[in-house]
Order: sequence, then C-alpha cells, then structure tokens
Amino acid sequence: MGETETGPDLDGSDLHIAIMVARSNEDVTRRLLRGAQTTLQSHGVEDPDVYWVPGSLELPVTALALAEKGAHDAIVCLGCLFRGETFHFEVVAMQSAAGLLQVQLDTGVPIAFGVLTTEYKDQALARSGPKNNNGADAAEVAIEMANLLRSIQG
Repeated sequence: MGETETGPDLDGSDLHIAIMVARSNEDVTRRLLRGAQTTLQSHGVEDPDVYWVPGSLELPVTALALAEKGAHDAIVCLGCLFRGETFHFEVVAMQSAAGLLQVQLDTGVPIAFGVLTTEYKDQALARSGPKNNNGADAAEVAIEMANLLRSIQG
C-alpha cells in the first residue's frame, strides 16, 4: 500500500506537511527551503507551513512541539553545518540528529532529516542547488513516510 508497483507513494495531495528551517547559514538553508517547497508542490502538497529556528540544535524541540500538536502528517527539518575548527560541529550535528530521531520515535510523526553536514560552504552549495538539493530529497522522504505510515496504521 505504501509503495506503488513502480516505487514509493509520493502523492502528497492530501498531506499537511511542515518545514522547519535553521537560520544559521541562511544563504544555504534558503536554497534547501526552495528545493523542499518546489518538490512538495510538484507532488501535490498545498501550502506547507514554514517555521524558522535560530539553528540546527533548535530543530528537535520545535519539531516536538509541532508533532505533539498533531496538525502535520510529516515534518521536514532543514539546516546547514560546516565542520570548522572546533568540536562544536560534531556536538550540534549529532545532537540535532539524535533529537529529531527521538521526536519521531516518541510521536510517530515522520521527521525528514535535511540537515547538511559538510566540511566547507562549497560542498553545501553543491548539495543545495537546483539539480542536487538535499531539501528536495527530504521533502520526498516526508511524503513517502507519511503515506507509508498512513497505510500501515489504516
């Protein structure tokens, strides 16, 4: 049910999806947002709700609040981290990912992880462009997972 004969169910016409975007490295995250919005629209998702947070570490608590509210079938989380010279990168990347995983396990609401973790800005720009966009990929994951869980849960 969650997968058609040719692949995943990417019909988003009856889904309500939220997108959360970290303002940190906003020049990249706006590109991710554009990719996610374009992809959602192309799959029939009308007017996804967009929420901005300061950085990637703030994504989990905001995702939890949205998931607990129960108004969204899935949540797309977008952010961008560059390694830099300190351990900060690892802490934020790991805790953001762990927090978002925990939110979906606790609530049953799929969370699509669209947080870029790259060494340099050029790598992030290459993964947030019109042809290769991690935000677009995360949007498709959100649709697929919302439809799959809906088919499993009845």
